[in-house]
Amino acid sequence: MAKWPNVPAVFGWLSLDCRGHWLLKGERIANPGIAAFFGRNYSRDDQGRWFLQNGPQRVYVALDYTPHIYRITPSPGGTMALASHSGAAVDTVHAAYIDDRGQLLLDTELGIGLVHDADLDMLVPRFSGPGGLSGDAALMATLDALQAGKDAALELTLGDSRIPVKPVRVAEVPERFAFVARPLQPAGQEECY
Repeated sequence: MAKWPNVPAVFGWLSLDCRGHWLLKGERIANPGIAAFFGRNYSRDDQGRWFLQNGPQRVYVALDYTPHIYRITPSPGGTMALASHSGAAVDTVHAAYIDDRGQLLLDTELGIGLVHDADLDMLVPRFSGPGGLSGDAALMATLDALQAGKDAALELTLGDSRIPVKPVRVAEVPERFAFVARPLQPAGQEECY
């Protein structure tokens, strides 16, 4: 790294979509080895900007929504495990949210992330709501209230934890969870082509 002390950071080239796909200048990265490299080198700076560290250079990531997309992964004994699109395993879910579009978000030790839409069906039986409702009935009974930004007596059971599901507005997610969805190149910084 000593050879390249002034390598400019890259902005506007790399993005992450709502399904956990990396996009380079709008084209999906299909090579699993490259996607895994991106995941291993994905991090956050002190300003809340997510980036890929590529040697001495930082490539900042534009986020379609959240910095993580969570997937349900197989685990020993048939239990449910969660992992980020980056490949990092989730140990603890701190909170759960349903946004005003009806999407499920989880706040974990890795940060806030959208649950991949293909995995939602596996989580539906884990919802419980008012009046002893469970699964789909509990979710449907409270979804309108949550999408309207009102608290509802909905819980998500993950392992031994019963996590209250709270409302959140899509527009408030970046500020509330302290991340920058669209990092911009600082004025006067050399542009990398």
